[in-house]
Amino acid sequence: MELISIKSPNEIRLMRRAGRVTAQARALAGSMVRPGVSTLEIDHAVRKFIESQGGTPSFLNYAGYPGSACISVNDVVIHGIPSRHIVLREGDIVSVDVGACIDGFHGDCAATYACGRISDEARRLIEVTQQSFWEGIQFARVGYRVSDISHAVQAYVEPFGYSLVRDYVGHGVGAKLHEPPEVPNFGPAGHGPRLMAGMTLAVEPMVNQGTWEIQVMKDGWTVKTADGKLAAHYENSILITDGDPEVLTVTEDGAYV
Repeated sequence: MELISIKSPNEIRLMRRAGRVTAQARALAGSMVRPGVSTLEIDHAVRKFIESQGGTPSFLNYAGYPGSACISVNDVVIHGIPSRHIVLREGDIVSVDVGACIDGFHGDCAATYACGRISDEARRLIEVTQQSFWEGIQFARVGYRVSDISHAVQAYVEPFGYSLVRDYVGHGVGAKLHEPPEVPNFGPAGHGPRLMAGMTLAVEPMVNQGTWEIQVMKDGWTVKTADGKLAAHYENSILITDGDPEVLTVTEDGAYV
């Protein structure tokens, strides 16, 4: 079993830098979500920006993934492959997941954006998904366990009639894009590793409008809801401190989306 990495002060400094660039890339992608734009255009802009900051896109060629960002539209939960053939339309909801590696450390974050005017139900799904992250990290404190975060996310989401994806979870993040421990978005409290100062986690609720079940497409990457209903995704990389958790994937002007 791999040990959970506790970051040194210098490593935390590097992760703040990586997190800031990653958050800026996410914000850039979100600003491009509008009718008529292809997901490949967004992907190219994300890559160009990350490289302009001296970094590399964490996802590009990761286990063979062909894009710099995962761009998932409507019923695609995660890992949507950017394509010039996927052109955004009014009413779509678009999840953008971005990673950037700067000086050997990764930031990882995601958000779901409205393409033009969307339905009230779609907007509620986005808002609940985003808020569930903040509900979860209330328990991202020294002495709590990983599953305390998980349970808080689930307890917030399910009363709205939504479900949490079970096949994919959050994770540690640092010198590797995916590190221990796994951070599920469901399950009972009081389980898993105890949280310690210096841990860095990517907490990422993936919320489905209908069933939690998913299906993986023939490309081996694209994950869709099994019932064809909408999905939303929200993620930030965080640092466990001796006090409140610190969100690392934040832009210079304090934006989280």
